[in-house]
Amino acid sequence: MSHALPSHTLGRPSRSVLRDGLGVIGRGIKQQPRWFALAVVGSVVYGIMTSLTAWAIGHVTEAAVEPAIAARHVTPGQLWYIGGTLTLVVLLTVIGVIGRRLAGGIAMYNLGATYRRAVTRQYLRLPLSWHHRHPSGQLLSNANADVEATWNIFAPLPMALGVVVMIVFGVIQMFVVDPILAVVGLTVFPMLFLANVAFQRAMSPRVTRAQQLRADVSEVAHESFEAALIVKSLGREDHETDRFRVVSQALRDANIEVGRTRGRFDPVIEAIPTIGTLAVLLIGTLRVRSGELNAAEVVQIAYLFSITAFPVRALGWVLAEVPRSVVGWSRINAVLQAEGSMEYGTRDLPGAGASELHTEKLGYAYEVDLPDGGVDLNPAVRDISIDVPAGSTVALVGPTGSGKSTLAGLMMRLIDPRSGAVLLDGIDLREVRRGGLPEAAALVAQQTFMFDDSVRGNITLGNEHSDEQVWRALRIAQADGFVAHLAEALDTRVGERGASLSGGQRQRIALARAIVRDPRLLILDDATSAVDPSVEQAILAGLGESSAGTTVLVIAYRMATILLADEVIYVEEGRVVDHGSHTELMSRCAGYEQLVTAYAREAAEREATSADEEPGALEEASR
Repeated sequence: MSHALPSHTLGRPSRSVLRDGLGVIGRGIKQQPRWFALAVVGSVVYGIMTSLTAWAIGHVTEAAVEPAIAARHVTPGQLWYIGGTLTLVVLLTVIGVIGRRLAGGIAMYNLGATYRRAVTRQYLRLPLSWHHRHPSGQLLSNANADVEATWNIFAPLPMALGVVVMIVFGVIQMFVVDPILAVVGLTVFPMLFLANVAFQRAMSPRVTRAQQLRADVSEVAHESFEAALIVKSLGREDHETDRFRVVSQALRDANIEVGRTRGRFDPVIEAIPTIGTLAVLLIGTLRVRSGELNAAEVVQIAYLFSITAFPVRALGWVLAEVPRSVVGWSRINAVLQAEGSMEYGTRDLPGAGASELHTEKLGYAYEVDLPDGGVDLNPAVRDISIDVPAGSTVALVGPTGSGKSTLAGLMMRLIDPRSGAVLLDGIDLREVRRGGLPEAAALVAQQTFMFDDSVRGNITLGNEHSDEQVWRALRIAQADGFVAHLAEALDTRVGERGASLSGGQRQRIALARAIVRDPRLLILDDATSAVDPSVEQAILAGLGESSAGTTVLVIAYRMATILLADEVIYVEEGRVVDHGSHTELMSRCAGYEQLVTAYAREAAEREATSADEEPGALEEASR
């Protein structure tokens, strides 16, 4: 579900938002100093040349236009002079615009790429316990929408900084031409600045809410897509549609409010420079009539005023982006500052033969977020010590919620224990180098994942395995038959999440994915639950025949699976209750006996009930 934005980012005073926004901008400039500097240089060139355009217009008006009007004749030299002067100024202005936009865009996209990589690297570094508390939709939003919101401010920023030069240069020119008209024009700037400040303050909370809702929409949509099977099978389409409609309409309303606010301020901000220009033209006309100015000087000042009003508007664009930038940064920074990591050692695991697995007083508890912001612990594994001899097949049995899958995750070091240790061939897994454990061990989970790739690609996962090795793994997993009958055999694409395959077929390909690596330890977390019992027996028998160099730990529910194990470990409520052979546990462990015979008892009870309802059924059947 959606996670609310941290409280310190909501309802802030404008000054705090602006201060934090400057901090984000400073961080970005440090990351991309060269490209940002080049963008600012381009913007400065643009600002200077835009200001010089006013001078050029005034100059050609005085040097060529007015003489041509007075003579009522335009000479070719005058036309070339006017065109050449203006073309040179425009050409240099265009060069500045291109440099500003290219360099600014590169800086912005480089920052986006840098922080996407930083966020995703952090996802890989953080332990699975952290991921358990953060929905995948939120993580996608952090790496995409929030990164974009943080650094989009670098699109208008170089221009806003560079055109400050335009303001200074333009104001100086206005005072040089006529101080009185310059003062008249500059009276408008405080009004324009105050209007932009009011605009930023009004936009800040609205943009903040819109950015948060954008992330909420992403999270809800991702949850619905991930749970498509549940939604369809339980007929919850209308519920999910309503849930998505609520957040999407909230986002729509928030964006409309942003647009409405912009619509209220934009006409005012656009009108202020126009009013100032009219005032300059009015007073300038009176001064021309009195002989204190000429027409060229009035045109120059009016144009200077119009172009110097624009940069103040550009600064308003930056101010409008600041709240989104602050919100986006607060969300991705929460990920970058998250504590917890999985540290690796430098040791290698022995390179040959089946592995011996041992756990010493393992303890693990899941963290649960509380409404008040605190964290509670939900114990899943308590003081478990077990031995799995090399080359053996051990069945781990227990009721739902007894900690079996958590134990499998600890043995594969998907999570680290809060107490105790897991040892493979006498080596603590925390001492093994990064990537060392996957080279020696494999886990096949009940919930299998298929990439939108070929059968071969889903088994090899980019590693170098020959087709002969792939077919061997498929034979052991009892998958070679149906794969051979696919349209393109190993080259057949299975669709997104293996949509073109049944659940049992996906499980068998996932099993082949582990077998092809010849693991020295193979952990099966109810990995054959979707296949027929006869196929399951064939798979486990094939594993037994081909895995002289593999230790197999299987989390099992079916009697047929358990009977193939050399030893059975029975767990309840995160503790080992008993271990031994199936026969031994059936005779001395009541919980184990009740669990493994539950299906048989249920079938017998149904048969007895059916016989009671039809008294003549058994007699008829005996005949």
